[in-house]
Amino acid sequence: MSQNLTSISRAISRSLKSSLRIHSISRTTSSALLTTTANTTRFLNKKRGSDTTIHSNFTQLRTMSTDTKITSWASKDGEFRRQASSFRDQISSAPDAQFPAEKGRYHLYVSYACPWATRTLIVRQLKGLEDIISVSVVHWHLGEKGWRFAEVDEKIPDAGPDDLVGAKFLREVYFSVNPDYTGRFTVPVLWDKKLKTIVNNESSEIIRMLYTEFDGLIADEYKNLNFYAPEHAKQIDEMNDWIYDTINNGVYKSGFASTQEAYERNVLRLFEALDRVEDILNKSDGPYLLGKTLTEADIRLFPTIIRFDPVYVQHFKCNIKMIRHDYPVIHKWMQHLYWDIPAFKDTCNFEHIKKHYTKSHTQINPFSITPVGPVPDILPKSE
Repeated sequence: MSQNLTSISRAISRSLKSSLRIHSISRTTSSALLTTTANTTRFLNKKRGSDTTIHSNFTQLRTMSTDTKITSWASKDGEFRRQASSFRDQISSAPDAQFPAEKGRYHLYVSYACPWATRTLIVRQLKGLEDIISVSVVHWHLGEKGWRFAEVDEKIPDAGPDDLVGAKFLREVYFSVNPDYTGRFTVPVLWDKKLKTIVNNESSEIIRMLYTEFDGLIADEYKNLNFYAPEHAKQIDEMNDWIYDTINNGVYKSGFASTQEAYERNVLRLFEALDRVEDILNKSDGPYLLGKTLTEADIRLFPTIIRFDPVYVQHFKCNIKMIRHDYPVIHKWMQHLYWDIPAFKDTCNFEHIKKHYTKSHTQINPFSITPVGPVPDILPKSE
């Protein structure tokens, strides 16, 4: 397989050399147009006084002290590098906890488009926490100021305004906690309504809190559901490590690469990892990665796989193979999770997903055209 992929990469490199210069010019032109538009918008807003009127509660908040735009993704060497999360506190069921598990105290800011935020929504529903932890869904568009909240009159399905902080942009939620914050304004955000602060913005840590810390507040049928059980912990951690690096993050490394070398290196590693997942599932004695038990490994992989054919194949140029046509065992696994377990289907919004990627990443898709296919976004189980 590695030899085949190497041959493919060489063919890709030869066929695309002539187009690289055109792509570079197009990307530079698009960036200049975006900068001009942003500057014009800021001037008009200042002239109308809208910044001081609409955002009066946030006049003390400063913008990022860097020239790097929020939507700038690749490093100088052409590689995509994900920034570490900044808020890492924990909710605990311990009686003396700083953030004790309480009904109605905590809130999740999420995006249906974001695979990392989707993890938290899946676990929230699997654990029956819908009445314990509330949710706000941001607009699917990610602009130069980061995620924003939908206005009431926009009528964006399944998204709306922020009723807690009164923010127009998610960045204002971050700045309300730390006016000097200079990181990315990512989702998910686990918010404490009582202390008016961010508890955590790292999805892998949030989902583990949800596994156990609220068990004293939920129905008995959900209490024994632990997707990171001690007997599976070592296998889950090992699987998480390489799946995160080569698949979850691998699609982004491929899509946001700004050199041919970085793109080919990461896209080939991605498909080698998918081959490995196919083999693991094929040898499994059950429908899941670790056999007959649904675990965190399945939950973390699913949001990437469900987005693969509708978005990553074309948008991130991960087009050596498709899940539905070339990975029959992964495809069956994905269909089972989506069609048979409501928490996976209910938290998957293809409209948000497809519009977000194709209309937010203008350096990749300058005209913001959303492809119609594949049709359907996910095939029924019979196919």
